[in-house]
Amino acid sequence: MKKILLVFCSLLTAGISFSQNTYGSADDEARIVLNTYVPDQIEGISSVTRNALSNKLSQIASQNGMGGTSYNPRFIITANIVAATKNITPTVPPMHAYNLEVNLYIGDGIDGILFASHSVSVRGVGDNETKAYLDAIKNIKTRDPQYQRFIDDAKRKIIEYYNANCDLIISEARALESMHEYNAALATLFRVPSVCKECYEKCMKLLGPIFDKKIDHDCQVLLAQATNAWNSGQDYNAGQRAIRFLAGIDPKASCFPSAIALSERIAKRIKEVDQREWNFLLKVQQDDVDIEKLRIRALRDIGVAYGSNQPKVIYNIRGWW
Repeated sequence: MKKILLVFCSLLTAGISFSQNTYGSADDEARIVLNTYVPDQIEGISSVTRNALSNKLSQIASQNGMGGTSYNPRFIITANIVAATKNITPTVPPMHAYNLEVNLYIGDGIDGILFASHSVSVRGVGDNETKAYLDAIKNIKTRDPQYQRFIDDAKRKIIEYYNANCDLIISEARALESMHEYNAALATLFRVPSVCKECYEKCMKLLGPIFDKKIDHDCQVLLAQATNAWNSGQDYNAGQRAIRFLAGIDPKASCFPSAIALSERIAKRIKEVDQREWNFLLKVQQDDVDIEKLRIRALRDIGVAYGSNQPKVIYNIRGWW
């Protein structure tokens, strides 16, 4: 399949370098991923203990197919610790021996809806309280099959959430689209995992048209910026500034021919004024890459970037324990 890539360069400069995107496994696109959250208000545990507990929660989610990188902050796995007994051993030196109840929870951390819970009893011994807690948390067996039902119950309810709220998700995306918040609209739709087949398919039908509107909108913005950069001097340096904007225009954008026309005017003017060659190249490559997959990856990157730039979520777990 032919793929047209726009490449702007100057033969008399070192050129502009572009970093190549690298993509990991696409599995997270298909799966429901849980965000690990350990609240600060767990009584009596240190930051070191909190980090150890967070790592255990991540491992439990991963071992049961719900771990990974998530750009949807809604669904969380969290925990609370209750000390059933705290004893000081009659040894030299004395040791702290604790029996802990570690209560695990999965739910909607935005709306505060609990989906599933599970309790694990562990024992830890150490020469101080922190080490006793750490030893107990170390004894949480993340591969224990007892977690499977806990995870499955939560997963089923998350799928039910998407099925029940799909129309609201689509309406939210449409509203964002109408305000030209295309990245937010795309991220909203792309958060629906493909395991939620019915809602996922509805959202996928909207992604393409919104993405096309996004690249058309971005094209107009970049073209205006390139034109302003060029008009600021209409010389070689102004051309260099303009080219950085033109290089970001998607070849499928509606104003792409205007970008080509501007580049040709830049090349002509630089030739006349500076007696320098300014090359505009359209590179046509033959490859077997599925263009649709590239678009999906681009959409995924938009979702990740948008999610990463959002303020930290304040979770609502009131009443979970």
